[in-house]
Amino acid sequence: MGSCGTFSVSLKKRDIISAALPLQDHWLPMSNLDLLLPPLDVGVFFCYKNSFSLDVSMNIIKKSLAEALVAFYPLAGEIVHNSLGEPELLCNNRGVEFVHAYADIELQNIDLYHPDESVEGKLVPVRKQGVLTVQVTELSCGGLVIGCSFDHRVADAYSINLFLIAWAELARSKPISNPPSFRRSTLNPRRPPIANAFYNDLFLPPPSSLPLPLPFAPTDPLINRIYYMEAKDITHLQTLSSFDGSPKRSKLVSFTAFLWKIMAECEDGLKTCKMGVVVDGRERLDKTTTFDKLSLSNSMSSSMQNYFGNVLSIPYGEVVSSELKDMPLGLVAEMVHDFLFPAMTEEHFRGLIDWVELDRPETSVPKVYGKKDENDGEAIVVSSGQRFPVGGIDFGWGKPHFGSYHFPWGGQTGYVMPMPSPRKNGDWIVYMHLFQKHLDLVETKGRSVFKPLNPAYLEL
Repeated sequence: MGSCGTFSVSLKKRDIISAALPLQDHWLPMSNLDLLLPPLDVGVFFCYKNSFSLDVSMNIIKKSLAEALVAFYPLAGEIVHNSLGEPELLCNNRGVEFVHAYADIELQNIDLYHPDESVEGKLVPVRKQGVLTVQVTELSCGGLVIGCSFDHRVADAYSINLFLIAWAELARSKPISNPPSFRRSTLNPRRPPIANAFYNDLFLPPPSSLPLPLPFAPTDPLINRIYYMEAKDITHLQTLSSFDGSPKRSKLVSFTAFLWKIMAECEDGLKTCKMGVVVDGRERLDKTTTFDKLSLSNSMSSSMQNYFGNVLSIPYGEVVSSELKDMPLGLVAEMVHDFLFPAMTEEHFRGLIDWVELDRPETSVPKVYGKKDENDGEAIVVSSGQRFPVGGIDFGWGKPHFGSYHFPWGGQTGYVMPMPSPRKNGDWIVYMHLFQKHLDLVETKGRSVFKPLNPAYLEL
């Protein structure tokens, strides 16, 4: 495919897009689950091979963004701190920074396999102020890349997916199919809050000088890569992850188990290695407690399906790497199931909300982010992106040829997100943010499963 590291992006115009209707300034408190998030930015981008004429496309994008900000008004506000030092949302319609840029490159020549060179700071903007920044980059081939960067303290991926779909619907002159809910009372603590020391094992307070707890962090940088997995390989992993007579494991559990075993191959045998999985609490808080719902069922009641904010927990497992290497994949999948199962209930999230309430205004972050001592091994967090609506982000000129989240979140914990392929054939796109040593194993031990993303696969 050739390197794209030499292409540059030039600024054409910078604007501020505010909500199309006037909004009265007001405060929107963060929920207790929002307060678990440190200041992190999340990126997402969509690649379009063709669009309307440039002027028409830009007008559609800007006009529909202004309309979307009426319903999703927190994205046009800013985060400030109250007298206790806690973040709050000031919904003042200060607007969204909007960048219009140009890249002298064709879409088929962008090396998406190496997003550090092609995406970071080029196609996904750096958020400098406000909650959301948007960049539209026109390409020499007539295509477009739409990139966004948002403050994770305000929204999780599920929430941003709601916004992206609504934005695209308004661009096509359609009504918003799922208007957002900001009803924070849904996540109020119980009265009185119930103390549970269980959460002390999942979270720890960060040092004040760092966004994440890294007292024993190595200095090697983490690297971004994007792969694809074919449906047959995903199904094969699922088969290998199930013992004879045991329950069939979900594709996400099977994928996580496979990645965990790969990770253990490069660790010192006496060290542990940790694997965490992001769990969305929306279904659990809607009284959905069956573990099989982890398989990413879209069925949930209306009370939480439109909630905009963070509803996340990150349970994790920790095993001595030498033991993990020798385990069959089915046993590793069982361990993934075992550390996930306690988080698949309403009580887990109600208890977490209460636990945060009892510690306020102190803040905490998931313990999988940090190291207890220098003998601790590495950690990776898997976040399912199977609800990523790449096919639904159509602004009127067709669906994206490719889309992905981009989340180099800082610190020394790896991050992996599998998403549906735009080919809609059961394949997955897998974004990875890992140490080089882990990526080396992904491309040796896992080479039959993880294939570098290329223009031929995307049919560019």
